[in-house]
Amino acid sequence: MNRSRARTWGIVVALAVVAAGAFVSIRSTKSHASHTDFPPAKFPQVEGEALFRAICQGCHMADGRGAVGAGAYPALAHNERLRAKEYVIFMILRGRGAMPPLAPSLRDEQVAAVANYVRTHFGNDYREEIAPRDVAANR
Repeated sequence: MNRSRARTWGIVVALAVVAAGAFVSIRSTKSHASHTDFPPAKFPQVEGEALFRAICQGCHMADGRGAVGAGAYPALAHNERLRAKEYVIFMILRGRGAMPPLAPSLRDEQVAAVANYVRTHFGNDYREEIAPRDVAANR
């Protein structure tokens, strides 16, 4: 490699390092702590089924059976973990793995509504209702 070409590549690499540092710096100043690159979105839906269809079914499927493909999305259908109210609230608010945290995007009433929906559908029969105050206590 000639000297001119080596110098050009050196400059390109240096600029890439500076750009990457600036990107990391910008990302670290975000106001919300999220493990995804998605900005928080606000959802107008208030009913559990409408929220499920707008947010959850893309990964967990319309029948709640989950999916495997580009990622693994657990089944909500016949899911024993949904018995524990705190587990459902935690997963919706904070997310885990491929599931993004929805706390910045949903009000307490919305979290309670979608949690109650998945706990009483798809073969689940967990009737102990989650109230917005339960969600607020877990934020």
